[in-house]
Amino acid sequence: MRWALVKVSVAVTAMVVVAFAVPLGLVIREMARDRAFSNAEREAAAVAPALSITTDRDQLERVVASAGSDAGMAVHLPAADGEEPFDIGRRRAAAEDVEAVRGLGRVSTSPVSGGSALLQPVALSSGEIAVVEVYVPEAEVTNGVGTAWAVLAAVGAALVLGSVAVADRLGVRMVRPAQRLVEGARELGEGKLGARVPEKGPTELRLAAVAFNSMADQVVQLLANERELAADLSHRLRTPLTVLRLNAASLGDGPAAEQTRAAVEQLEREVDTIIRTARDAKPQTAAAGPGAGCDAAEVVRERMVFWSALAEDEGRTWRVACADTPVRIPVARADLAAALDALLGNVFRHTPEGTAFAVDVHNGEDAVIVLVSDAGPGIPDPEAAMARGRGSGSDGSTGLGLDIVRRLAETTGGDVRIGSSVLGGTEVRIWIQLDGREGAPRGRGPGHRGTVRRRRPGRLVPTFRA
Repeated sequence: MRWALVKVSVAVTAMVVVAFAVPLGLVIREMARDRAFSNAEREAAAVAPALSITTDRDQLERVVASAGSDAGMAVHLPAADGEEPFDIGRRRAAAEDVEAVRGLGRVSTSPVSGGSALLQPVALSSGEIAVVEVYVPEAEVTNGVGTAWAVLAAVGAALVLGSVAVADRLGVRMVRPAQRLVEGARELGEGKLGARVPEKGPTELRLAAVAFNSMADQVVQLLANERELAADLSHRLRTPLTVLRLNAASLGDGPAAEQTRAAVEQLEREVDTIIRTARDAKPQTAAAGPGAGCDAAEVVRERMVFWSALAEDEGRTWRVACADTPVRIPVARADLAAALDALLGNVFRHTPEGTAFAVDVHNGEDAVIVLVSDAGPGIPDPEAAMARGRGSGSDGSTGLGLDIVRRLAETTGGDVRIGSSVLGGTEVRIWIQLDGREGAPRGRGPGHRGTVRRRRPGRLVPTFRA
């Protein structure tokens, strides 16, 4: 495409240059000829007054010498008073041409060796007609024509080169978006789902880029839907399994009860394996764009409706703080629900019945903190627990819950910290960065709140209570 544009530009520019340069060159040549013969006419006119006064040979020779060179001018006088006609200066024009001009009485030109001769008739005082001949060399007729044509040729070549440069730049402007489109398609085919094409260039290529990006978004969305389906297992399967496990624990002793508990544990292990496999195969999707996310307060209230029923059965007290107003976060609704279910499931799984727990939401200028705390025995080694969350250990706990939470926080540039809660047990702090700055909360201690400001104590009221 690029070379095709260059060739078209060269052809069109060359035609335009020829169409203008050739007529202009001919005009320049005619102007040089007219200039040369105009000068010859002025020289001939300088002799005319003397001829109208006298025909004396000596005086006319002096006039001719003063008007021009003897080699370039001649005067042809007719016969008068019985005298023979004579010439002053060198004759170049043929005698018949001189007689023709004398008979016609008007200026004429005659081709001679090495140039042309201007023949101008002049009336004498006797009524006869004399002819003044001025020699115009060919070099004078073409004086400056070659230079002018060279300048025209240089201008034409410059125009052609300029058109090539402009066509090349236009070609680059068209080819680069096409190349970016090809590279984006290749990257998408290689599995780089974040590949996008800048929507720049000509209208057609810009529309193609828009269509490609829309297609890539659809592909990412399809894969994300599969990932969401796997994430749903973490709260649609593991959450009922937690309830089933707690209910199986109350069956007492006996072969049937032991078999039931063993079956529940086996089922939970299988579900954990499925979830871990799905999360390990999670594609690297593009970051959520502006407007993506959910209302954290709404999700917290919705999940607490589910867990409050189980808390009532086990005699657990609970509270929710600061979830009465909308809190927008750049996290998918299903991801936040899965993270909350994972943490609350850990509370029910690893703390005795009757242990209180709480969920707090703190909204700040650049981050949102979600705190899940309990009054249980706590976690002796928080770093080891986080390591299990990254899949580096196994001591009866798969760490999938913390892995779900950690992945959710890190997609926003936040992190997860484990510390001691005000209830006396464990506090898991989910730091969700709002502006997406990578690693903004890194290095902060478990109890650090950064720029997140708590609401006034009067608004820290429970939304639900068992």
